[in-house]
Amino acid sequence: MLPKVNLLDFIRAIARILKAKPHVPPTLQDNPLLETILRRRSVRSFSQREIPDDVFAAILEAGRLAPSTVNLQTWAFAVFTAESWKQCFGRPIPFSGQRAVIVLGDAHWNKPIAEMFADSPLVSYTVAVINASLAAMTMNLAAEALGISSVMLSETGRTGFLDAGYLKEKLALPDGVFPLMTIVFGYAKGPYPPMPPKLPLDQICFTSSYRGVDPAVVEEWLKQMIAGYKAAYPLSSFERQLNIYRAKIHQAEQDLTQMVFHRG
Repeated sequence: MLPKVNLLDFIRAIARILKAKPHVPPTLQDNPLLETILRRRSVRSFSQREIPDDVFAAILEAGRLAPSTVNLQTWAFAVFTAESWKQCFGRPIPFSGQRAVIVLGDAHWNKPIAEMFADSPLVSYTVAVINASLAAMTMNLAAEALGISSVMLSETGRTGFLDAGYLKEKLALPDGVFPLMTIVFGYAKGPYPPMPPKLPLDQICFTSSYRGVDPAVVEEWLKQMIAGYKAAYPLSSFERQLNIYRAKIHQAEQDLTQMVFHRG
C-alpha cells in the first residue's frame, strides 16, 4: 500500500528532491567521464532539432561494442527516425523524440551457440537481458557524451516489454527475440529534470550477508516518488501510473512466457 502524502509531506519531499546531488569525492570533481555519467537524466521533452546521421551512428556503434557474456552479443536494435517510426506505428515518437531504438534480447541469430541453452530457457533469457541492457546503457551514455538526451521506456507508446506480443507481431520477431525497452533520443527542450529519488549507498551495499533496506527509508523514498510524479504531472498521479502498469502486466506475462518458453 502506498503511503499517504499530505501537503507538508509533499513540500518536504520536493525540497529533498531539489537538494539532492550526486556524491563525488573532491579529487574526482573534474573527471569528464564521471561527470557525464552522473549528469545523465531521463528526459521527456525534446526539441525539433534533428540528430545528425554521424552522431546517431556513433551512438549505435557504442551499443555494438558493449560488453556481453562470452561475447555472445545477444541483442538486436530496431532503429527508427521520426519518419520511419510514424510509418511503422502510426504516431510520433514519444515526447517528440527525433530518433528511437527498440532494444531487443536476441537468442536467435547465434543458434549454434544458443543450442547450448536449449534445455535452460531461463538462463538463455537472462543472458540476453543482461547483454542487451548493457548495450542499451552504453548507447544511453554515449548519447549523453555527445550532447544528446534520452529516456528508456518500458510502456509509453506500446514499445516496451509490457507490449511484447504487439511488438512481436509488428516487427515480425522470430522465436528467441523479445523486446526489452525503447530508447528515445533527442536534444532536450528546456532544463534537465532534477535527480530522481535514489536510495542511499548504505542501504543497497553489504559485505557478508544481505540485510535489505530500512522500511523507514523505503517509505521516505515512496513519498518522494509520489510527490515528484505529482509535481511533474499535476493532472495525474503515481498511483494512476502504477495502475496502468498493473492493467498490462498480466498480458505481458502471458506474451513473454510464450516468447521465452515457447508455450501458451
